[in-house]
Amino acid sequence: MNNRLAIVTGGASGIGFSTVGQLLNNGWNVLAVDRDQSGLDLLSERLSQPDKLSTRYLDVTSEHAVNDEIASIDSELTLKGLVNSAGIGDNTPFLDVRLDRFRGLLDVNLIGVFVLCQAAARRMLKDGGGSIVNVSSGSGLRANAGRAAYGASKGGVEILSKVMAVELAPMGIRVNTVAPGPIETPLVATMHSPEDRARAVRSVPQGRYGRPEEVAKAIAFLLDEDQASYITGHTLCVDGGFQAAGSFGSG
Repeated sequence: MNNRLAIVTGGASGIGFSTVGQLLNNGWNVLAVDRDQSGLDLLSERLSQPDKLSTRYLDVTSEHAVNDEIASIDSELTLKGLVNSAGIGDNTPFLDVRLDRFRGLLDVNLIGVFVLCQAAARRMLKDGGGSIVNVSSGSGLRANAGRAAYGASKGGVEILSKVMAVELAPMGIRVNTVAPGPIETPLVATMHSPEDRARAVRSVPQGRYGRPEEVAKAIAFLLDEDQASYITGHTLCVDGGFQAAGSFGSG
């Protein structure tokens, strides 16, 4: 327990930020990585646990940088957890989506997840197994207007995670996804117009946006080997009933 390590990508803000705090509270050693160095600095200030928390600038789309980061993990630590929370968003009608923008979302939201998962899984095999939680989205499960690029990237995360779960289960590695609905994060603030927000509140049975810490608790649950040891290949929706009731594209 004292030497288990979890890596959290996108740890400088939003769901990733809250997940770092939740895992520290649960006794994990945490390596938070992000491309936002100022956000990482703020994370270190607010979550001052120098013996448990380390931060690093990392571009998740760089296979070389990711492999170097995994290789640099202290041999006294066992890599038991990975949370892929890094992501960028887009809210553009299908006919207006530029190809470079589409590729950019795939690079961060899907290719970055693949690169991290592959490198981390190889290390986990040496450390006796582990758990991976990839942050998907309700837009990866249902067609929401304006989410052609974003939804495609998150839908890719969904099927990638399930394939990984099937292949890695015999090796002692569990893989699950958390699919948040509308959550009060900086990313969502850039994607949701006032009209989107009003529609979201109408579409969510609980009648509100979720909080990052509510998603973080679900992630921490899925990582935990005691509480979630027989759960793999699963998508846990943290959305106030959104998937059961409707979508941004209607209502």
